Amino acid sequence: MPAIDRRLMIAGTGAALAAPALARTPFVVDGAGRHVTIPASVERVFPAGPPAAILLYTLAPDLLIGWPRANRPEEREFLLPEIGARPEVGRITGRGNTANLELVLALKPDLILDAGSVRRTFAELADRVQEQTRIPYALLDGSFHATAGTYRTLGQLTGRERRAAQLASWCDDTMGSLVARIEKVHPDSRPRVYYARGPRGLETGLAGSINVETVEFLGAVNVARGAAGSGLANVSLEQVLAWNPEVIVTIDQTFAANVRADPAWAGVRAVREGRVHLSPKLPFGWVDFPPSVNRMAGLWWLAKLLYPALFPEDIRALTRDFYALFYQVTPSEAQLDRVLEGRG
Repeated sequence: MPAIDRRLMIAGTGAALAAPALARTPFVVDGAGRHVTIPASVERVFPAGPPAAILLYTLAPDLLIGWPRANRPEEREFLLPEIGARPEVGRITGRGNTANLELVLALKPDLILDAGSVRRTFAELADRVQEQTRIPYALLDGSFHATAGTYRTLGQLTGRERRAAQLASWCDDTMGSLVARIEKVHPDSRPRVYYARGPRGLETGLAGSINVETVEFLGAVNVARGAAGSGLANVSLEQVLAWNPEVIVTIDQTFAANVRADPAWAGVRAVREGRVHLSPKLPFGWVDFPPSVNRMAGLWWLAKLLYPALFPEDIRALTRDFYALFYQVTPSEAQLDRVLEGRG
């Protein structure tokens, strides 16, 4: 790992271990401003959706009752074996919510955890589920810029303050280090990026979408920023041609494999210049899908492909260290090849 990054990791770890134990309070204020009672003992946590499951796994994997969707074998390779193989329990929030409250109660969690949007709709859902189950329900801010603070709040909820401080420090230090370099790039010189989802590459994240937070965090110009609406949207190929992005980032293997030979896309600058990049996604996506703390793994990767002259770091070493710290599994060289090639 490059010296600057190893110093950041060591400094964050040292600070976390040296910090005195925090005084416990009877409640925390969650991301929606709700007062959530801290259970006397937290041994079992039900994740309301995939972002919450990944957040909890990285902090306190032993507390995770199960996964909203069972992990596939290729994903479990990069997770603690016993935890990665825990059963599918469904989800309370998001598309295809499948966990009814009877199932949640039968699993006897000490805490229900959600991470993502803290809009009123989700806060009201949290209140309703908490009232019906009598189980504390924490709704944590899943936005990218709030990651460090979210770790600290979850650390208080679960009694894992030192581990939370370690991960939060890594996030703060890494984000600060990247921004400091990118600030030197004039706004007019920053790359124009199109984020392509789906096998045809015609679904994208609009301005402020949680799906493109890391692209925008790194100062790149999201070419879809001026389109009307919010969140994800379908666009036409004619619109992409008009935007003419310099870089395309995608999470879809089919699109990445076919776009360079597709004459319909030949007029797009990123395609002509060979700047179409398939995001790694094992065990979870580096840019999106789901939009949780797994996106931290993609920060250095994105920074290197957007500003190659500014980021000479070895992405293999960075990846290995991130996986060891957050996923608590150190990948082999062959596994690193698979991750960085976007396979899975």
